[in-house]
Amino acid sequence: MSIELNEADLVSVSVGGAIAHPGFPGLPAEPYRLAADGTPFLLPTFGGIVYNVSVGDRAFGWAADCIHPGVSIKGADDLKNRGLNVFSCLGNTAVVMTGQAQGAKGVVTGKSGRFSEQVIVHFPVEVRRKMAVGDQIVVRALGTGMEIRGHAAVACKGLSPSLLKALPKKVEDGVLKIGVVATVPAHLVGAGAGLTSEGGSLHIQTTDRAEVEKAGLSSLRLGDVVAIENTDSRYNHGYLRGALGIGIVGQTDGPRAGYGPGLTVIMTAPKGELGSFAAPGTNIATLLALEP
Repeated sequence: MSIELNEADLVSVSVGGAIAHPGFPGLPAEPYRLAADGTPFLLPTFGGIVYNVSVGDRAFGWAADCIHPGVSIKGADDLKNRGLNVFSCLGNTAVVMTGQAQGAKGVVTGKSGRFSEQVIVHFPVEVRRKMAVGDQIVVRALGTGMEIRGHAAVACKGLSPSLLKALPKKVEDGVLKIGVVATVPAHLVGAGAGLTSEGGSLHIQTTDRAEVEKAGLSSLRLGDVVAIENTDSRYNHGYLRGALGIGIVGQTDGPRAGYGPGLTVIMTAPKGELGSFAAPGTNIATLLALEP
């Protein structure tokens, strides 16, 4: 179905960052983290260039802690990085400005970190092999301020017009419904709750594997479109009966309590104005025709 947007009024602006280096706390802190059962672990975590995990791959089963598929970028300081994280929208084009991959184009596919730390960008694997930590990337940001005509209560968050148009959707009894792979129950919403929804991510808690399986979430893939029930993300992420969010799986699972696949919330409404319907296989790798 077609929808009417205020697309002609939106401003396209450049925001940029460099490929971020994976990091650990400074010494004398240990590099180990604690799993939900108290076991210390040392696994690759978010940041850098990931060569063998891409949008469309499984979200579970990696020997990793909330890995980002593709490339993670970050602004030069907190103010610049905040601008990068807020204004970048899923589906925006990103261009490599320096290094051996200069001129290559990618696509923004997620945002990470409880405190809006990094933006996740997909590049084809062959491009990633030419890239280096520190390479500068510019995002052609477009989408902030987007409104859907006739659905004023539905807030768009970090969502580009191109991705919104590609999402499976329909209107029933005045409710805009989005096709999703699965629905995340409110009691599995973990890290990120209570924080701002202008950037960053909201995690699925996965310590209770039986509950994850019961909810039909164990086979999620990176890039899957999901609904998040009873969660209001207009300003901050929080529980609200009847609210609904739509998110994109942007990060892999991890062993820490309260964490799991990270979701980038792209739409939200507080009182039933936004709905969902089953659309198996709905993934941004296909919707945006991402090159492997």
